[in-house]
Amino acid sequence: MLFYPPYEGPPLGAPLPLLCLASPLLRAGFDVKLIDDYIAPDFERALLRETEDAVCLGISLLTGPMIGSTARVARAIRKARPQLPIIFGGWHPSLAVEQTLREPFVDAIVRAQGELTLLELVQRIAEGKSWHGILGLSFKEDGAIVHEPERPVTNINDLPAPAYDLVDHGIYAAVSGVRQLAYTTSVGCPYQCNYCTDQVFYKRRFNAYSAERVVNELNDLVPRYQIDYVPMFDSNFLVDRKRAVEIGKGIIASRLKFRWDFQASTDFVARMSDDDVQLLAESGVRHMGFGTESASQEVLNFMNKRFQKLEQMVETARKTDLAGIPVVFNIILGYPGETEEHRQQTFRIMSDIAREHGNVSFSPNIFTPYPGIPIWPQLKEMGVREPASLEEWETLALGANVLPWLQGEELQCLRRSLEYFLLNNQIRKATKKIPWFRRNLRRALGAPVRWRIGKNRYSFPWELWVSRGIEKVVTKRSLLTGQALKEGTQQVC
Repeated sequence: MLFYPPYEGPPLGAPLPLLCLASPLLRAGFDVKLIDDYIAPDFERALLRETEDAVCLGISLLTGPMIGSTARVARAIRKARPQLPIIFGGWHPSLAVEQTLREPFVDAIVRAQGELTLLELVQRIAEGKSWHGILGLSFKEDGAIVHEPERPVTNINDLPAPAYDLVDHGIYAAVSGVRQLAYTTSVGCPYQCNYCTDQVFYKRRFNAYSAERVVNELNDLVPRYQIDYVPMFDSNFLVDRKRAVEIGKGIIASRLKFRWDFQASTDFVARMSDDDVQLLAESGVRHMGFGTESASQEVLNFMNKRFQKLEQMVETARKTDLAGIPVVFNIILGYPGETEEHRQQTFRIMSDIAREHGNVSFSPNIFTPYPGIPIWPQLKEMGVREPASLEEWETLALGANVLPWLQGEELQCLRRSLEYFLLNNQIRKATKKIPWFRRNLRRALGAPVRWRIGKNRYSFPWELWVSRGIEKVVTKRSLLTGQALKEGTQQVC
């Protein structure tokens, strides 16, 4: 049994992590059942029913809201099936192993890349054999925690394709309103931003399918499941720019018509030619997301993002605008070392970029410290309290503010200036698609809003009061798809 817990946020097809885990198990002859809260709202009852004769239960989860429902379900299963092994995996358990294993309803954790580790563990459970010696596994034995050595990162070309035929894509389409298929062409990123967990999982190794495999699989999957949209969950799709262009060319040559999105870093787009970016647009790319984070080079250096330069952000905006591809620039606020001057510099420069290039939108977040990130020792010295139990991490949704240095008047000032920054960007995007009175009101608000941003003066915010009366300012967008999200929403597959 594999379970994907509920989360807040728009689904992007069947949960890809579970489909990847299921594939080796199916090849080995196991019968795999998958329960996804998104299409099984009564998931607790379904899990109790389906685990009656199961070998084990596997649960994949992220830090944040997923944890609460996971703990509740795991407790219920432990009570009803005390002998059933319950195995956790995914980002959070892999980054907080000891703490997660202290919970009485967790028997083992599959750390990091999990396909082969889980397969070996399930085989041992089915055969009644010892769990010792399984690389990448942590487990409890006689009250003690055992950590087996790390499993070397497996080349994803050596792993079977995700088990897309395990789910009914029509059910997902009926619920979401679009036939979509989550897909990944690569894992890993060569950079080591010190707020990011990716390097902990993949050791800065870019691990990618060949362009030929990607095109061949999409040529099979898109028509077979009548797919209209393929969100690609690569950490940094454009690391190998030549491969990316070959994928685009292959999709064009296939004559398949579907839209696809991806995330990347601006330095790679900046090195591409205008023609290559245009080619990606012609192949169906309808959105790109970028972790720009700040327009202050000093703050980028604090983040260990020295590879990213302001001129690359500008060039990325220009090239994607020329190709007609909407983009989202993510912004991290409140990072250690950032000052009010740094923030206002980011707001001014980002506003200038968006004024020149109307395809640019923004998704700002207050810095959220997740377990295992390289900067945690520094954060503890600065007074950030690390959650003391698995379930305390539930409240740490993206954008939740636990930063002691960003409170009170400074936090209020940040939120006010952020609202003006986002309102200014939204005003510029006044289009014929909105009613004329809202369009004209946006234009009337434009000059005073730009004046406030330029002068950093936000007292008596009458423009915000007026704008709130007619529409809501979008404060958060999906980095992958660009669609508006609720505050605190997880961006997961």
